[in-house]
Amino acid sequence: MRRREFIGFVGGAAITWPVAARTQQSAMPVVGFLSSQSPEGYAPYGAAFRQALGEAGYVEGQNVAIEYRWARGNLDQLSAFTADLVRRRVDVIAATGGVVTARLAMAATTSIPIVFNSGEDPVQAGLVTSLNRPGGNVTGVSWFNVEGVAKRMALLHEVVPAAAVMTLLGNPKDPEFEPAVAVANDTARALGVQLVVLEAATPSEVDAAFDTAAQKRVGALVVASGAFFINQRAQLIGLAARHAIPCIYTGRETVTDGGLMSYGNILADAYRRNALYVGRILKGEKPGDLPIDRSTKFELVINLKTAKALGLTVPFGLLNAADEVIE
Repeated sequence: MRRREFIGFVGGAAITWPVAARTQQSAMPVVGFLSSQSPEGYAPYGAAFRQALGEAGYVEGQNVAIEYRWARGNLDQLSAFTADLVRRRVDVIAATGGVVTARLAMAATTSIPIVFNSGEDPVQAGLVTSLNRPGGNVTGVSWFNVEGVAKRMALLHEVVPAAAVMTLLGNPKDPEFEPAVAVANDTARALGVQLVVLEAATPSEVDAAFDTAAQKRVGALVVASGAFFINQRAQLIGLAARHAIPCIYTGRETVTDGGLMSYGNILADAYRRNALYVGRILKGEKPGDLPIDRSTKFELVINLKTAKALGLTVPFGLLNAADEVIE
């Protein structure tokens, strides 16, 4: 494990370095890597970030240093982590934790360049005024994840066409949840199903949400995007199995761990694009001149073993369209 990565693992707390080490690193540009996730769960995406940064000419420990700050799903920690990175005067902040992380970084500095990752339309979210010329000290990568809610609902409806009631489970603390609800309501009307919106921001609230879904005889459940639900995927998988509720998720991680199906952006691609922008900024380009990059790689993953356990038959056309089928 790299020494700086270890610092991120222990929560980003300040550690006193030997004078020689500080002197050596002061000659390097420093990237602040700010995430709402955990280093364990997001190891492949951190690796994609470092690989792309290397392709841009910056190798961690050789000619660039990376200060990792992992909030592990605790959004309340992000503010302190952001302030710490600004206080350390990093050269660029890679705000990879979505809209919340981007907003905190923007509130903390108007001079340090910021490259965000966001699943929401960055103009509607107020991160930038223009996709082509963001202006100021901010640019980023977006995959318009909220639009994916409609696709996930439609895919789940193909697997469970008899479900008259569908649920959207989301985190009310996540700014992407409210626009997702609007999309879900429109989609429910188009599909001819009743929509039940449930909220959860703690593990106990997730338990209660599934109890409510079972009581309301929900036939299918869509889990909204967000750091909290990725970190709680073991709980979600267990509850879905216990209550026999077919669920669709945003990320493949939940499906490889035993969830039914997922449809969403390939996050490694988004992290890769973020790092390439960080590299361009380190070489002197201004973030406000870099248009918002659109990560357009999406994938559908289906777990047939879970489908069989739920007594579901996945349509052949859907299996054929899947990027990966886990048997």
